[in-house]
Amino acid sequence: MRKKIFIDEKPSHCPSQLRAIHDTMDLLDGKWKITIIGCLSFGNKRFMDLQREVEGIGSKMLSKELQELEINGLVSRTVMNTRPVTVEYALTSYGQTLRPILWEMAKWGQTHRKKIFSANEDPES
Repeated sequence: MRKKIFIDEKPSHCPSQLRAIHDTMDLLDGKWKITIIGCLSFGNKRFMDLQREVEGIGSKMLSKELQELEINGLVSRTVMNTRPVTVEYALTSYGQTLRPILWEMAKWGQTHRKKIFSANEDPES
């Protein structure tokens, strides 16, 4: 009786691709970072504007997430010489490289939402 030989058919670049995906997920990890980047992709925002647009986020969490995004070079912080002090956040040029990914995620999400709604409306499918 012959023994079956299984050959791992994964492409050799698979581990490096998976590592890159994990690195990206680690950077954008959490409930809020992608939403914050999405808001900033439409233009610069003040702290309070971001807090209003990112529904459900508290000021401490927003501050923490913005700080992490700034440390990683995705967001810039500008303190304006106003009374009271105004802080404005913007995507850096490096942060803007995420825009195509976010647009694709949004497009996929819209398509998925339509699919789910149409499946719920049509019990035959």
